[in-house]
Parts: sequence; structure tokens; C-alpha cells
Amino acid sequence: MSLRTLLPGIGLLVAIGAVSEAVAHFVGANALLVAVFCGLLLANGYGVPSRFESGVETYKLWLETGIVLMGVRVSLDAVLAAGVPLIVTVVGIVAFTVAVVEVLSRRVFGLSDRLGSLLAAGASICGVSAVVAVAGSIDADEESIAYATSTVLLFDAVTLFAFPVVGRSLHLSDQLFGIWAGLSMFSTGPVTAAGFAYSDVAGQWATLTKLTRNVLLGVVVVAYSIRYTDTGGDSSVGLSHLRRMWRRFPKFVLGFVALLVAANVGLLSPTDVERVSVAYHWLFLLAFAGLGMNTELSDFRRTGLRPVGVLLLSLVLASVVSLLVARFVF
Repeated sequence: MSLRTLLPGIGLLVAIGAVSEAVAHFVGANALLVAVFCGLLLANGYGVPSRFESGVETYKLWLETGIVLMGVRVSLDAVLAAGVPLIVTVVGIVAFTVAVVEVLSRRVFGLSDRLGSLLAAGASICGVSAVVAVAGSIDADEESIAYATSTVLLFDAVTLFAFPVVGRSLHLSDQLFGIWAGLSMFSTGPVTAAGFAYSDVAGQWATLTKLTRNVLLGVVVVAYSIRYTDTGGDSSVGLSHLRRMWRRFPKFVLGFVALLVAANVGLLSPTDVERVSVAYHWLFLLAFAGLGMNTELSDFRRTGLRPVGVLLLSLVLASVVSLLVARFVF
């Protein structure tokens, strides 16, 4: 796709980001949440003209690039101190969420096996990205994918605004809120936005925790692939699954780690860090404007009550358990 095709949509993202920054400064709100709200209003009010759509879709690239650059602001000492406990906590919460959603979807709400698995992947790892990744490995039908995707998006929209409110009402510290949001919410974009809506420190911990969850996507894809596929003892399956894990691995995480190390060992000057910080703030503005424009409220009409019930109960359970564990561990 040519740059000429992308420029109108990218220009729209920049315009919404600039307006959001100005509005946030004037009313004392968080600019990232304002960007999401402005994008949502535009998409669901006037609509996004077709000539802008391809450029608006680049918001995922800006989000991933912003996360990479955010590595300069994360303390390596803090990461190392939280390292093993954070990894163990993430693995435990992911396993708990998968188990809860699988049981609720089959035993309580009577959903099909594949729809339940798509919901489990979306809730436990990284939202719609996990739904799409697992759908390809278990040969899920279009209807199940549509139900799972729209249900996850519904909760992304709600939790983006609800989590900061709940966190403040509970007087959670910045680190605790960030870890809690990173453990409990579904998709990377809303997690990052909710974290930075709380504070810069919360945003960093929310993103770091969520990235740790995202790394497990390949493992979950392979696990579901094995579950739904009769390998017949084919010895080539192991290599096939390893390739699939690498393909699904969110490689921008490597860039995040590289910049984190570079900043903490002194390869970047304080001036460099400040410039990069300004850059990732603006990239997040573009990303969250696009996130808002990709939240079509009309899509939620296809969301059935049973998938909503499954994710609502699992979200409440996982959020409570995550908060209790995070309070105890961190």
C-alpha cells in the first residue's frame, strides 16, 4: 500500500491527537482518554470516510512503536526486582483465566467448545489478537469468531474507562494499579490507555505486565492447536508448533527490551530520554485516536448474552484474584 493512500488517515490521527492534547490541557483531563473518546465519537457519529480508513488502520503500528520507545522510561532495577514474581503471577493468572472461561462457557452457559476457547484466549492473553490467532489454529467458524471478537471489544471499551475509576476508589498505588490492569484487562491498547490515564508510572507497569502476558500467546496458540488436532503421532508437529509460536510472538517486545537496557546502562543521555518520551506520548495519542475510531458501537449488536455473561463473570473473578495476588506479591 502506497504512502499516498495512507497519508489522509495518518493526518486524521495527527489532527485528533493534537485536538485531544489541547482539550486535555484546557479541561485538565488525560489526553490519551480524550483521544479515544474523540475517535469513538467521530466513528460512531459522523463515520470515518473510506479514503481515511487505510491510514487510520496504522494505529496498531503507532501503538507498538510507542511501546518500544516507552522502554527508555522503565527502570531496569524495578523490572529485575519484580521479574520472577511478575512472571509467575502472569502465568498463574493466565492459566486461571483460561480455566475459568472454559468451565463457564461449557458447564454454565452451554457454549460450543470452539467459541469457549476463543473467549478464553481473548480474556487470558491479548483480546482480539488472541481470538484471531487461536481461531486460525482450531479452524473456528466465522460466527464464533464474530461473537468472540465483538464480546471482547465490548469489554475493552468498558474496562478502559472503568478500571481507572475503580482503582482510584480503592486508592491503589501507581505500581499496584498498573500490575492489576495488566493482569486483568483484555487488549494491549486499552490496558496501556487505562494505565496512563491513572499515571505515567501506572502506565509503564500496566504495559510491562501486559507485554509479559502477550509473550504467552504463542504457547496458548500451540496448546489449542494440539487440543483440537489429532497429530497421529507425526514427529514433525513439534517443529511446526515451534514455528507457529515464533510467528505469533509479539516481536516489538524485543525492541522494548533493547531500549530499556540501552537507557538503563547509560547509552542514552537525559536529553535523549526526554525526546523519546515526547515521541512515544504522541505516538500513543495517534494510536488511541485510531483505537477509538475502530470501536464501532453497532458491532456490539451481534454480541450474545451468553458470551457476555461468560466474560463478565470471568473478568470479575480474574480481577479480584489478580488484585489480591498483586497486593500480596508486590
